[in-house]
Amino acid sequence: MGIVREVRLQERTARGRLAIRHHPYWRTISEGAHFGYYRGARGGKWVARYRETSSNEAYATSSLGVADDLVEADGDTVLSYKHALDKANEWIKQQANGGRALDPNLSVRDAVAGYISVRDARASSNGEKHSSAYYTLNKNVVPDETLCDIKLRNLSEADLRAWQRRLTGLSATTKQRIVTDLKAALNVAFEEHRRALPNDLPVTIKYGLKPVFAEDRPTGPARDNQVLGDDQVRRILAKGEALDEDGDHFLVALLLAATGARFSQVTRMRVGDVQPDFRRVMVPPSRKGRGKVSKLIPVQVGHDVLAALQRAIDGRLASDILLERWRYRQVRPTEWVRVDRRAWTSASEMTRWWATVVEAAGCPGVIPYALRHSSIVRAIRAGLPIRLVAALHDTSVAMIEKHYSRWITESLDELAAQAVVPLLDAA
Repeated sequence: MGIVREVRLQERTARGRLAIRHHPYWRTISEGAHFGYYRGARGGKWVARYRETSSNEAYATSSLGVADDLVEADGDTVLSYKHALDKANEWIKQQANGGRALDPNLSVRDAVAGYISVRDARASSNGEKHSSAYYTLNKNVVPDETLCDIKLRNLSEADLRAWQRRLTGLSATTKQRIVTDLKAALNVAFEEHRRALPNDLPVTIKYGLKPVFAEDRPTGPARDNQVLGDDQVRRILAKGEALDEDGDHFLVALLLAATGARFSQVTRMRVGDVQPDFRRVMVPPSRKGRGKVSKLIPVQVGHDVLAALQRAIDGRLASDILLERWRYRQVRPTEWVRVDRRAWTSASEMTRWWATVVEAAGCPGVIPYALRHSSIVRAIRAGLPIRLVAALHDTSVAMIEKHYSRWITESLDELAAQAVVPLLDAA
């Protein structure tokens, strides 16, 4: 393409003096983006074109509407120069955004709904009806009309802080989970519509969603009563096996204890992820974080764990989901019958069984996540490098150091003590 020769297009009289021709007169908006006027025998038309600056492909073009050469502009089908330029800029922004429509009037509610849709689609691909974000945001964000009615372009840090203060009656951990989901929803919306939204919106989101009260920040170490000794873990698993008629709940708890993984990780494992010849299981990575490489995590397990898993892999395809559970249907007030076996979809499906088990094991109030805490502390006490502990548990060194600093210190003291040797001969 040659150099664009600028001509005056603002006034009707100036446009009327232009020669009639088969191609438009262009004005440059930015590199790769042009606004144009086509001069025909029966009046003119406004047009626009766009292509990426690094692309050698042909321009994408759009007819914007009829020029107000012969009749007054109505801002719809007949456009003045200003109307047409605004419409061209909007179309060019959309093209630069990959062809997705940009909405400068996007509200917090729209952002949340879009995020839930994306998360639910991902959950559906794994056999789940809804994602955790569906429940968290629909319960704690969507009902708050004061926040949800705000347009993203008008959102302020004060709005987000005020919403946090309205989250009452919840634990610090629960609040942080809600805040994390809302932050993700707003950031995704900004990425999709950033050309139509204020450039400083990510800064507003970042600082507006910092915990409002210091005591609300769930940044302390793992709770002591949720770090179990090896004997306590064995006792819980033994009671769990005895109180599980089908054995399905027990296998979930066993893998949680053996790997230290999260519920969402072990329930996505496949039959082929159990590798008895190597005395290990391959654990899927968590869905936390962005831009992560989806690479299975090899975790060594004992012969006892592999023997217990044998019944879950015998005669099954390597691609089958490893952990399944029976689904029941009630046929009479006190009678339930088995319907079929399905993959686990939510940690809540083992809540009632788990509460009965820990009560029987003499550990009331202990949560399933305690098995992860205990696995991490066990690895630290065994003297494994912190980087390896973090890798095995699919987390970061920083998170291990923040939440398990006490046990790291104790482990280092024990290692240091082993290096002490007598320096004086015994008398």
